[in-house]
Amino acid sequence: MPAFFIAINPCPFLKNHCNFHCFNHQFKKSNAMNSGKQPTYGNGKICYIELPSKDIKQSSSFYQNVFGWHMRIRGDGSVAFDDTVGEVSGTFKNNRKPFTEIGILIYIMVFDIEATIQLIEENGGAIVQPVGGDHPEITARFTDPAGNILGLYQER
Repeated sequence: MPAFFIAINPCPFLKNHCNFHCFNHQFKKSNAMNSGKQPTYGNGKICYIELPSKDIKQSSSFYQNVFGWHMRIRGDGSVAFDDTVGEVSGTFKNNRKPFTEIGILIYIMVFDIEATIQLIEENGGAIVQPVGGDHPEITARFTDPAGNILGLYQER
């Protein structure tokens, strides 16, 4: 695993964490949230992501189509997301600059990195570091439609 891999989990201070189903192309249907299983909580956990976005509709569509993230509308009308395993939530911010240079780098775990790369390209993203750049780890880096650089990580 890359030294800078981050496991992201839901913030215990967030309310109305949403139930969802996993995306069919890569993941089996998950009912972890519906089964009464609660997200893991703990002091010091990274709990929430705010992703810069030039177009929130485009960004939400990208992450839903590529990774199967569940999108929801909050009470204030903003779009929020939940990942496929109930361990991270976040929102899109159109008043922030995309992170187009590597500082902190967030990796998204996938089951099939090649299939995910194809989905990224089909949905308006681009690969900026192909598989093999962090050998022996199975990783790649991509930009989303807003220009944010993120990583992909596939378990061996």
